[in-house]
Amino acid sequence: MRRSLSLAVVAVIGSPGLALAAEGATGGGWVGPFAVIAAGIGMAIASGLCALGQGRATAAAVDAMGRQPGAAARIQTAMIIGLALIESLALYVFVIAAILLFVQPIK
Repeated sequence: MRRSLSLAVVAVIGSPGLALAAEGATGGGWVGPFAVIAAGIGMAIASGLCALGQGRATAAAVDAMGRQPGAAARIQTAMIIGLALIESLALYVFVIAAILLFVQPIK
């Protein structure tokens, strides 16, 4: 376990150095490697937190429907709207990550 963790740390820390070495002759900057890392970490955090939020919202809605079956339609409508708003966070982060990855910095 410790070895795989150290390999992952070396891969994350060593990757920008390799990218900078490859771009050194062409005049590349520091933005590219860190944009890739920022996009990956941002998308991972947003996806994980969205999944947790959606799971908790769905569990609460199912619990509420079990307690009050007569209000199930209203609860389901509110749950779907809430899930759409939670999912929008992941989509916004995806758009920002795509901008970070594909927009070239001004040189």
